[in-house]
Amino acid sequence: MAGIVLGLGAVGFFGSGDRAPWGAPGRIERSYSTKVDPKWKDIYIDWHRTFTSRRSGCPPTTVSIGSIRRPAEVHMPGSVSMLYMAMSLDGYIAGPHDGPDNPGGDGFMRLHDWFVDANGEFVRPSGPGGELFDELETFGAVLAGRRTVEQVDHWGGDHHGAPIFVPSHRPPGPSVANYPLVTYVAEGIASAMAQAKAAAGDRFVLVHGAYTAQRALAVGVLDELQISQIPVLFGGGRRLFELLPSRIELEIVRVVDTPQATHIHYRVQR
Repeated sequence: MAGIVLGLGAVGFFGSGDRAPWGAPGRIERSYSTKVDPKWKDIYIDWHRTFTSRRSGCPPTTVSIGSIRRPAEVHMPGSVSMLYMAMSLDGYIAGPHDGPDNPGGDGFMRLHDWFVDANGEFVRPSGPGGELFDELETFGAVLAGRRTVEQVDHWGGDHHGAPIFVPSHRPPGPSVANYPLVTYVAEGIASAMAQAKAAAGDRFVLVHGAYTAQRALAVGVLDELQISQIPVLFGGGRRLFELLPSRIELEIVRVVDTPQATHIHYRVQR
């Protein structure tokens, strides 16, 4: 089962070890592969689980756990940058009284109820929400703001095994010396994004953080936005798009509507 790490105004996904469904002791590793249908220009994404038994003499066993087919317009091979945020209907990604002692502000977890079960545990949703959940795990690199990464201590240096890039003019804190996948970039967000895209290869760059998203939009290096719009009005807190230099037109690529949230995928028009 996938786990979740919550950062300020951001949600990060990471893989975790499972027990096999049949209860055998061992380790499960998840992987995925993609291929493009040249005729229809669709993308097939297949997820696999490889079970490695702790018992000697048992070879790894790989099984398919699902696949989806989605239009090529959603995400073609070749790295793009995509912001993921959960947001209230009135535009807030953090509640009132947000601060170091109250990360995310009052009511922050309401924005993430769409993947929380009745016991308060983070789970993969069923149906279309689950497919989106899986897609969001396929990033190849992360670009995140300093405030976000410091709040979660850079995800312990391992955010689903992807390299993490942090645009910041100040040097990193001492813990970063222990995290080889974390790179601070002092040359600005455009340079940080270029490095993240190069590292991501044919996967997408997952962007975290409101201020970072605003800066990326301002300099033209944010390509797409995946917004989970939650049916709640916060009435105060931290807005996702508080400061923008000018109007920015967006194209709606896809809408996934569920009772818990409306997930809207946008492409930035240039």
